[in-house]
Amino acid sequence: MRLPEGGRINRGKPVQFTFDGTSYQGFEGDTLASALLANSVHLVGRSFKYHRPRGILSAGAEEPNALIRLGKGARIEPNLRATQIELYDGLTSESQNRWPSLNLDVGAINSLFHRFFPAGFYYKTFMWPASFWKSVYEPVIRNAAGLGKAADDHNDPDRYEKTHQHCDVLIAGGGAAGLMAA
Repeated sequence: MRLPEGGRINRGKPVQFTFDGTSYQGFEGDTLASALLANSVHLVGRSFKYHRPRGILSAGAEEPNALIRLGKGARIEPNLRATQIELYDGLTSESQNRWPSLNLDVGAINSLFHRFFPAGFYYKTFMWPASFWKSVYEPVIRNAAGLGKAADDHNDPDRYEKTHQHCDVLIAGGGAAGLMAA
């Protein structure tokens, strides 16, 4: 699906990368999105609520569908746009918001019941019995919410010379004046 000539890629330098465990080939200068399209990969993600299939829609930073999890181990970075990821040799990427795989997503069953899932349905639906909220309902909703998952390892392998920490408002003191200011 690639034009035989032209463009801003260097066809003399092939690059190997993986997407969802499958190895593909692109060229130096490709973005992950352009390389996936050139390899006839059109399904790159699932919608947030109903897990409907999503493909690459645009070529720039405004891309709403192709959110990718990049890297492996402690260096995973979720929610990157495939249109902004420059291809490099050995790049490892995965689709997000699917389980167990992109082509066979169990969450897609939500699409069949879309009439029963209006916005905020869980505020009314999961109120009874109250004891189920913390142990059943909330964990299931939290698991289903969100798109990308951050790295499992909380130890950042990188070292930084400086950190820039700031706050908008700082109130020092827990006395009457501090409590009044808060």
